[in-house]
Amino acid sequence: MLREDLICAPGWIVGNEPELTDQDKKQKRRFMPFGVIFGLLGLGLFSYFVSRVGVSEVLEGIRRLGVGFVLVLAISSIRHIVRSIAWTRCVEMPYALRFRDAFAARLMGDALGNIIPLASVAVSEPSKAVFVRHRLPLMIGLSALAIENIFYSLSVAFFMFCGTATLLLTFTLPRGLRYATIAALVGALVFIPLALLMVRGGSRVLTSVVNFLARCGLPRRVIDKLRPSAATLEDRIFGFYQSNKQSFYSIFALELIFHLAGVLEIYTTLSFISPVQPTFTQALILESVNRIINVVFKFIPFRAGVDEGGTGQVSKVLGLTKTTGVTLAIIRKGRDLFWAAIGLLLLLQRGFSLRTLQSEQVASEGSLKATPVTTGE
Repeated sequence: MLREDLICAPGWIVGNEPELTDQDKKQKRRFMPFGVIFGLLGLGLFSYFVSRVGVSEVLEGIRRLGVGFVLVLAISSIRHIVRSIAWTRCVEMPYALRFRDAFAARLMGDALGNIIPLASVAVSEPSKAVFVRHRLPLMIGLSALAIENIFYSLSVAFFMFCGTATLLLTFTLPRGLRYATIAALVGALVFIPLALLMVRGGSRVLTSVVNFLARCGLPRRVIDKLRPSAATLEDRIFGFYQSNKQSFYSIFALELIFHLAGVLEIYTTLSFISPVQPTFTQALILESVNRIINVVFKFIPFRAGVDEGGTGQVSKVLGLTKTTGVTLAIIRKGRDLFWAAIGLLLLLQRGFSLRTLQSEQVASEGSLKATPVTTGE
């Protein structure tokens, strides 16, 4: 069992707000230009693909959806609900996380990740644990969040495998798209057994990767930062599996429901906007493509431009129109904007600031590396 006295590092008391060091501030300033560049690049691509298919055609598709957007929002809420439940199930006794707290924290964290360039890498995920620290010690929340993300990543790989395999076996693809699909399929096939080995077998997969990077010449200061974090995460994941084997399949099932809700959402949207009657196979493939885009282009706010381009191209291959694909991507952005707006309202209501979240994250990273870990009873 993970215990609070072994998790909280000396000198760190949840509730204090440490200042960012000069090195942290310098690192933050270094990444800011990249965030702006990626954001502007996404907007440029978005404008390009919308103009290619025609603004009036896209607007007509959105008009056909009409009040169906309410149904889309209702279906999309399932995705937030099941991942929030999964997070609560990853918290080990004697601690507990209420669903409503997990749900609000997820919306606030995702709002940061969607709107602020590069925030998904630097702030979004760790911030969710900060948002529930009035219910859980910070490191308990972070550990549970890390475990839930492993389950989610495993489900993403499984779902990507199903979607890309279906695409390759069912449709004739252009050369570039075929190579990209094969690469995604191979990546999923490699990741799934490695993740299962790490979770169920306690294998030091992450540590081996860090050691490999060290042999490849990655700077020592980077390796020294990654190695203890990788070892700690491996201990916590394996410890959770050993103590909670009965929860393994239920949590994984919740993550799969997340993807199935995505398929249903796409099918519902296409039923309104597509001149061609969609199939669940098309929706499955489009949702798997959306997962790939989310993984590869997480650093671009709302995946602007790349989602329109990728979805439009695949839609054409599937027998739909490119306009339908671009319209689908834009409607998904409307859905994301809706949930991001709720997340931002919750942030404002609770008085959180980006600076506070970054300070909390720096402190938590130090605690994660400095403290021992216990597993089991």
